[in-house]
Amino acid sequence: MKNMDMQDFTRPLINRNAKKVILLVLDGLGGLPAREGPDKGKTELEAAYTPHMDSLAQASACGLHMPVAMGIKPGSGPGHLALFGYDPVRYPIGRGILECLGLGLDITGNDIALRCNYSTIDGGLIRDRRAGRIPTPDSGKLTTKLQEDIKDIDGIEVTFSPGMEHRFAVRLRFPEPLAKGAADINDTDPQETGKAPLEPVGASEKAREVAAVASKLIARIARLLRDEHVANYALLRGFSQLPDMPTFEEATGMRPLAVAAYPMYRGVARLVGMQAPALEGDLREEIDFLKENYDKYDFFFVHVKKVDSFGEDGNFDAKRDKIAEVDKFLPEILDLNPDVIFITGDHSTPAIMSGHSWHPVPVLLKSPYVLGGLCKGFSERECARGELGVFPTVNLMPLAMANAGRLNKFGA
Repeated sequence: MKNMDMQDFTRPLINRNAKKVILLVLDGLGGLPAREGPDKGKTELEAAYTPHMDSLAQASACGLHMPVAMGIKPGSGPGHLALFGYDPVRYPIGRGILECLGLGLDITGNDIALRCNYSTIDGGLIRDRRAGRIPTPDSGKLTTKLQEDIKDIDGIEVTFSPGMEHRFAVRLRFPEPLAKGAADINDTDPQETGKAPLEPVGASEKAREVAAVASKLIARIARLLRDEHVANYALLRGFSQLPDMPTFEEATGMRPLAVAAYPMYRGVARLVGMQAPALEGDLREEIDFLKENYDKYDFFFVHVKKVDSFGEDGNFDAKRDKIAEVDKFLPEILDLNPDVIFITGDHSTPAIMSGHSWHPVPVLLKSPYVLGGLCKGFSERECARGELGVFPTVNLMPLAMANAGRLNKFGA
């Protein structure tokens, strides 16, 4: 398919029907073996008590998928786009736009979107990149304070939107549409404590103009937060612009619903045209919402965030236990009797690495049309034995569509 990605290839083959597909995403699912303790030698998924996932895997097509490419650590944006069937290299998306969309901010061609972290700085060095994961009500008050004081910078409209815990979003709205590449600016988060924040630097003339505005924004935020003991600084991440891409329904023929509590993931869903209402709570609320809306849509993206959060915190036990908690809810999802269900993650976040990694992600796909019987359970090692092998993540959506009878034959 030279000069044609998977969506270009499958779009003419779409067959609309009433079959339903559920994608259950345990964010950051993949892991690596613990090096010590009672679970030594096991990954978080292997160590978790998951009788329902294990049983489902035995009757499913299993494998490992690569979100971007071998050796490449994907962000959550590219990881989810690939799960939805979009080539993340063809459609590079900054996390800022996902956060803004997820928090309900509209984005136009005049805008630069940012995903920001409250952080703790001491003596010019970052002590905590996430300000101790400041409680959401407290961070919301700080964001309101920033908005009251900062409404524009040099005539550029500045809009803040509070997120969850230490996160918030910023939209910079310029008077005229921005040229492509205006968001080619580095994050100011060095990704390590004990280092100074980075200066925003643009890769082009227009990007340098935007970076200058961002520098002034950082300085004003720092002045307003200087008396805070914990959240006394802000790190700017994911500079991004609105992309040009087909909607999920155009690409698959399915009416999609996103069931996600965290704004960034509602943002990536809205980016591709999914309905993504704001939700509060955790798994219980998400499953109830799924049940309430099951008759209204064809495709359901159900997102579980904390698996990834615990992995990023280096907390093996908490990640293991969160996976086990998800397993307890699986029978309720299966009782909906979806025609196709696949369970996976958007990337791997091994607790021993305290961050995203390049390792392939386990996946199971259950439908009446799989071989199955090759895996004893659901884990990285077991999925390596499965019929799907190791494959690009963008191929997962066509597999789901095919198993739901939503792709017609190619050629005579």
